[in-house]
Amino acid sequence: MNCSKILDMVYEYSGEEESSVPLLSQIQIWLHTLICPDCAQEIERFEVSREILREDFFPFSPGLEDSIMARVAAEEELPEASATAGEIFAVPGGLSTRGWVIAGLIILVSLATVFFGLDFQKLAHETGMSFLLPVGITIGIVLTTYGALFIGSHLKELSERFGL
Repeated sequence: MNCSKILDMVYEYSGEEESSVPLLSQIQIWLHTLICPDCAQEIERFEVSREILREDFFPFSPGLEDSIMARVAAEEELPEASATAGEIFAVPGGLSTRGWVIAGLIILVSLATVFFGLDFQKLAHETGMSFLLPVGITIGIVLTTYGALFIGSHLKELSERFGL
């Protein structure tokens, strides 16, 4: 048998116990590894890496169920202390409202000044006025998306400020 067939057999029976591998396959693999040192070395590497993956790769971790059920029980005991969705998904150290406004102004100014560039004037002249429609749509999409993200991330603050 050639080396690829032997290695295929080794890989095929790798997840099973040695007693469930057919005797003929065990003999073929054993005889081939006696003759071919390259295959013997490859099989040894495969066995070592499989053993590492089985035992050392994933460290032991305690059951997740106990910690989750403990948190659920703690939340049931204190119903007034339950967190809102905004508090749960809040990013620590996130952008402040002032940072959002400054970033929005920078985006607005950069999108508005794109029309004053020399390359834009030349491109608009060559393509005609039909080029302005995609540019306007792009600017609208960028500003709408930024506004939606700002409002969505500051919904609690905005509702408190405007009494909603």
